[in-house]
Amino acid sequence: MTKITAALVPETLRITIPAQHFKQHFPFKIEPAIYNIARMLCPGYQGAYWDFYTLSNNGFFMVPDIDEPVRIVCENGYEGQVSKEAFGIIVCLYAYSHLSFTKIFALAAMSSEHFHALRDFALQHAEAEAILESVD
Repeated sequence: MTKITAALVPETLRITIPAQHFKQHFPFKIEPAIYNIARMLCPGYQGAYWDFYTLSNNGFFMVPDIDEPVRIVCENGYEGQVSKEAFGIIVCLYAYSHLSFTKIFALAAMSSEHFHALRDFALQHAEAEAILESVD
């Protein structure tokens, strides 16, 4: 299996990279879904600055600038502590999964593609077990 790598999106590209991945859906649908899911999964989350990452398999995810570890409580019964990077991956996986069922076909297709690209990265992550248990 080819190793998938993540690269931090430079500040100068914060507007263009998400637009390349998600078009106009990013600021109107995807970003708000990510923030809402973060509040839902983490009882202590009260907002944060989020860094953007691209993946070598054309994926994209966000990571909040918050203290670690992050305590999460998921709808499937999983409770645990994860790093802020794992938290960002989990939140993005939830958002992409949820948005893949929208009636807006282009958004659903993009969300599905990004879910699978991020999941492939998550499978190689040091916290893969916790990530998978939280989204199962």
